[in-house]
Amino acid sequence: MPRHRNKNPDPESQAPVYDGPSKSARKRAALDAQALGTELVNLPEARLRELPLEESLLEAILAARAIKARGGRARQLQFIGKLMRHIDVTPILDALAEPARMRALETERDKRITAWRDRLLKEGEVALQALREWRPDANFDLLAQNLGRARDPRLPQALQLGAKRALFRALRTLLQG
Repeated sequence: MPRHRNKNPDPESQAPVYDGPSKSARKRAALDAQALGTELVNLPEARLRELPLEESLLEAILAARAIKARGGRARQLQFIGKLMRHIDVTPILDALAEPARMRALETERDKRITAWRDRLLKEGEVALQALREWRPDANFDLLAQNLGRARDPRLPQALQLGAKRALFRALRTLLQG
């Protein structure tokens, strides 16, 4: 016998509608938490202790590192994921991203220093004067000496290369100050 649906159901008799995250969204969040937990397990212990972790989570991560059996380790990683679903992971993610951000800043700084070094090598005194105008308070003696040695065609190539490296170091000191 076929079922007949009530075309006009009574609104008061219907079950309330849940507006929370879908089951798929909850599952994705659980998998993300477990993946972050796996990443934490693989970190060096010194780096791990620098992170803002709750004591129970830190203990679970350290325990997972000691487990060698594949099944036991998988269960421990699931447990870590379960613990992480109940905490705010934003501070942990920020702390993990900090070294990468610092490396990016250092890379950008090194690119600026390299650009100044290349400009100094190409333009010579003109670029040195522009640098003096930009940083009038700095000591340019070592910088000018290294620039002269790096641009001197009479010096062997190895000495010129060493002078270019010294010029880079002098620029780094000058631009950090």
